Amino acid sequence: MNGHCLCGAVQLSFEPKAPELHACHCDMCRRWAGSAFVEIDVEPGTLEVEGPVKAFASSDWAERAWCDTCGTTLWYHLTLPGHDDFYAISAGLVDDMGGLSMTKEIYIDRKPDGFAFAGNHVTQTKAEVEAQFASFAEGEPE
Repeated sequence: MNGHCLCGAVQLSFEPKAPELHACHCDMCRRWAGSAFVEIDVEPGTLEVEGPVKAFASSDWAERAWCDTCGTTLWYHLTLPGHDDFYAISAGLVDDMGGLSMTKEIYIDRKPDGFAFAGNHVTQTKAEVEAQFASFAEGEPE
């Protein structure tokens, strides 16, 4: 898949880990993306990026990146040892999503009322997601 930021200064290409979209409703993602962060997980080792990227360590386990020219949201990146090859690319960057469908929503208990994605898919609460991140930090398998 290929994509770029709003101004075109950041160009990227990657292979999706699976043909699916995910959405996060956590407070940070909503502030950062202006709504739910809808993303595509990247197949490890396939992300190629050119351009002025800036990143911010938004938690003990992850950073968020944006174009330093236009401010476009680029990706969420896990920084935990053993998981630092995980990138979730903003779906809005991609030129052609090729029919990807929503398969998971996380922080579902933080979702604003009146906001819903159609279809049946996996949902996880804040507690479920953060327990999973804690297991990553302790070195337990996904």
